Amino acid sequence: MNALHWKLVIDAADPHAQATFWAAALGYAEEDHSGLVGKLLAAGAVPAEATLTVHAGEPEERPGWHDLAAVRHPDDPVSEENGAGLGRRILFQRVPGAKTVKNRLHLDVHAPSGTRDAEVERLERLGASVLRRVAEQGGAWVVMADPEGNEFCVQ
Repeated sequence: MNALHWKLVIDAADPHAQATFWAAALGYAEEDHSGLVGKLLAAGAVPAEATLTVHAGEPEERPGWHDLAAVRHPDDPVSEENGAGLGRRILFQRVPGAKTVKNRLHLDVHAPSGTRDAEVERLERLGASVLRRVAEQGGAWVVMADPEGNEFCVQ
């Protein structure tokens, strides 16, 4: 059996804000789906309500999907047809309800040796918050929450 291609999908109240945070946090690139969005709008295949302007008023302003945004590793290939990453990728999808319980799955972010505290401070400046600091026999890490409250760890 060949290894399967996958992406991590995260529910979000604001997919584009989450994509902006996680792109900055991980050094990933926000996916640009404007080519596909424009093509489908021009063909009348999707209603205008299914889209929005991403980064409105900023130099990188572009059309995007209302309910979806994604980030990808900058070194991985990208589909020329739709702008989607073809490798390491996180997709954020709009959901109506807010997060109410602890994550069942989370990311561990690995800071270079000796830089964990500086990385935690950088992530706080991006909008994350520290939930707790853990020091156990097996190691130490910081549990944080992204701007929508999803937990992740900085090792």
